[in-house]
Amino acid sequence: MLRVSIIGRANVGKSTLFNRLVGKKVALVHDKPGVTRDRRSHPAKLYGLPLEVIDTAGFEYTTADTIEKRMWQQTQKAIDDADVILFLIDARDGLQPFDEHLANLVRQMNKPVILLANKCEGSLQENSIYDAYKLGFGQPIAFSAEHGIGLNDLHAALADLAKDLGCDEDEQANNAKEDVLYLAIVGRPNVGKSTLVNALLENERMLTGPEAGITRDAIATMWSYKGRKIQLTDTAGLRKHAKISEDLEKMSAASTRNAVNMANVVVLVLDADGILDKQDLTIARQVLDEGRALVIAVNKWDIANKVEVLQRLNDKLQTSLTQATNVPTVTISALKKENLHKLMQAVFKIYDRWNTRIPTAPLNQWFADVQSENPPPLGKNKRRIKLRYITQARNRPPSFVIFSSNPEGLPESYLRYLTNSLRDTFNLGGIPLRISVRKTGNPYADKK
Repeated sequence: MLRVSIIGRANVGKSTLFNRLVGKKVALVHDKPGVTRDRRSHPAKLYGLPLEVIDTAGFEYTTADTIEKRMWQQTQKAIDDADVILFLIDARDGLQPFDEHLANLVRQMNKPVILLANKCEGSLQENSIYDAYKLGFGQPIAFSAEHGIGLNDLHAALADLAKDLGCDEDEQANNAKEDVLYLAIVGRPNVGKSTLVNALLENERMLTGPEAGITRDAIATMWSYKGRKIQLTDTAGLRKHAKISEDLEKMSAASTRNAVNMANVVVLVLDADGILDKQDLTIARQVLDEGRALVIAVNKWDIANKVEVLQRLNDKLQTSLTQATNVPTVTISALKKENLHKLMQAVFKIYDRWNTRIPTAPLNQWFADVQSENPPPLGKNKRRIKLRYITQARNRPPSFVIFSSNPEGLPESYLRYLTNSLRDTFNLGGIPLRISVRKTGNPYADKK
């Protein structure tokens, strides 16, 4: 499969092209320059040609130790990983000094380059196309990522390179068949999410630094840990909803929520100095309400007041997070790479619980026993509510349906009693459980 990196200065349409090739809106696109900061990769197909497409930050030249310099270092890694580079210029703006400076840097990397003159929706950009020859990458392709103009020419150029490089066209299909665990890392800004992702990957994959809110988009990376295939997703920090005012931050928050919805397991990263404040609890509840398995990672443990922090954490979990008791908690230091193996053990353990399917016989034996110990209450007609049987409707998370002659009369307190007993009996602590009650007659009536 051909690995393709998209590069160019800020706001030339790199993320728009990335989304066009992937076939869906994966990367954030905004009129504000510099939205993309981390590099992002995703499988794609262009007229049947399998690709791995890598989006990068806009090039801004600097020698100072700033976020722009670290963004360029991420782009350099994307170029190193690529088989071919798609170099974008903005045909509306014409050739700019940053285009020429970036071209000089790219020529030193000895990679095949396809030059795209983007935003060529009309004939007014012809002069910019001719100017692009100055960059030394051969004939530019007149292109529009927004409208899909020039895709045939791009496909032809990429197909020739794929043939020359002998890329395996079946690799993408084989990877898609593997069982993948989808793991998302979430939390407030500046708690160490990207540092944790880099520590797990043993690679400076994500942009990090002292500035809060560096990560703006959810970035997924395929990863293998002890033979297990994992899609590891770093996300933007979530602030209180009332403090989010800019459109870009709203888009970042929506990207994080989508990453949670797509995940199997979510790791909520906490700062040891601020354990489970109101925003942390809001995030945790959202994860559980979406039916995802939750693991809590207490970061910066190497500098924490350990006894005090654990006491506060346990108190908060018992009183404020009732949706799932016994949520696994792991103390880590992402910066020093401490206890990361314990974190992954907790992830795999909670993932297995989240996938639990209980056989019918033991499930209904438990159902009979639990009612024998504490029978259902009387209904509105002063007659005891009959709960006939229970079945597991699905897993991921485990969801159950109880059939009753009078489901409307069953109080919420008795449903909580059943839920807690189910957790304890079948070792389902730390994951959300779904139990609903439906009305039924004789389940065997239709079989007579």
